[in-house]
Amino acid sequence: MKTKKLLTMVMLFFSISLFAQNADDKKVIKDAEKAKAAFLEANPKLQGYFDDAKAYAIFPNVGKGAMIIGAASGNGAVYERGVLVGMANMKQLDIGAQIGGKAYSEIIFFKTDKSVQEFMDDKFSFGSNLSAIAANQSPPSFDVTYTDGVAVFTLPKDGLMAEVSVGGQKFDFEGLD
Repeated sequence: MKTKKLLTMVMLFFSISLFAQNADDKKVIKDAEKAKAAFLEANPKLQGYFDDAKAYAIFPNVGKGAMIIGAASGNGAVYERGVLVGMANMKQLDIGAQIGGKAYSEIIFFKTDKSVQEFMDDKFSFGSNLSAIAANQSPPSFDVTYTDGVAVFTLPKDGLMAEVSVGGQKFDFEGLD
């Protein structure tokens, strides 16, 4: 009898965990759709990036805080040719003259098969050599903004931050089953 109760409790725990994870993913996906619309409203020229990219990852709610050492994180939805294929999370760590906090959305466009595969194999990260372009500014031509098959755009949401820092972002991808 004790085994049956224990088994029931374990199954209940896993089903609640699975439901919570799916609810969180659904919220991120819904927020990603809103973020995509906000990016396109800020700059309609970004539609060309959505059309031409082999894949893209939308991180609708990235939070960053810093006082000399800064950290940021966010969860996102990953699309291949406009079709949802997985979820991802991003972690960022940097150091430099910085103070404050901010929230923003970020989209990473992948133009090459190699860059898509590196992202999906959790081998993708970038540092200070790849910079993001504010989406509410006019993006340069496609050739200028893609670096190693990757282009990054950000859209500020809230907060105030002053920074001159060096760091990098690391990503973890999990495909949909």
